[in-house]
Amino acid sequence: MIRVLLADDQSLVRAGFRALLDAQPDIEVVAEAADGAEAVRSIRELRPDVVLMDIRMPLLDGLAATRRITGDPGLPDVRVVMLTTFELDEYVFEAIRSGASGFLVKDTEPEELLRAVRAVVDGDALLSPGVTRRLIAEFAARSKEPAAVGEMARLTEREREVMALVGIGLSNEEIARRLVVSPLTAKTHVSRTMVKLGARDRAQLVVLAYESGLVRPGWLG
Repeated sequence: MIRVLLADDQSLVRAGFRALLDAQPDIEVVAEAADGAEAVRSIRELRPDVVLMDIRMPLLDGLAATRRITGDPGLPDVRVVMLTTFELDEYVFEAIRSGASGFLVKDTEPEELLRAVRAVVDGDALLSPGVTRRLIAEFAARSKEPAAVGEMARLTEREREVMALVGIGLSNEEIARRLVVSPLTAKTHVSRTMVKLGARDRAQLVVLAYESGLVRPGWLG
């Protein structure tokens, strides 16, 4: 079972998500939270697999709550997916920088929400369906200037190449086709890169790819 915690200050939104998720045979909503502080307490107690976290909440907003969760060494396997009202939410890229595994717009199609929750657990999620790669580049362009990342020197040439492709939003299957290797080989390269850089998931690889200068906004391949 995939255990999910819902954090949103709108009870109607939580009710809608719960009805959809609880109807699935492999997903269970273990708790709800109406603010960020309550979410953090519940997450530390229940250790869900996935948290659907609204960005704007009282007491403690979703970004601050996410930083507390992803920065807690006792919660390495909790995946946070941010909920936004609009695709061009000004906090989207900051959410990824805060450690979120991705984000969803609240009016996403039900099947896309379910697909995203399952993908996050599998470690394959990058961004919400409906949010384009160009959006990644737009927010990356607003981030700080590329800075040197010392750990990058530990990567092989192929791993740097794979990381750059992850950075422009390609899936393992797309990377495999681009490099003419098997999907399993592509996944292995991605996994090794994450381990070497200490990245929680693919979303953090994207941030590191931009911040190191390995990928620049507009390099969408």
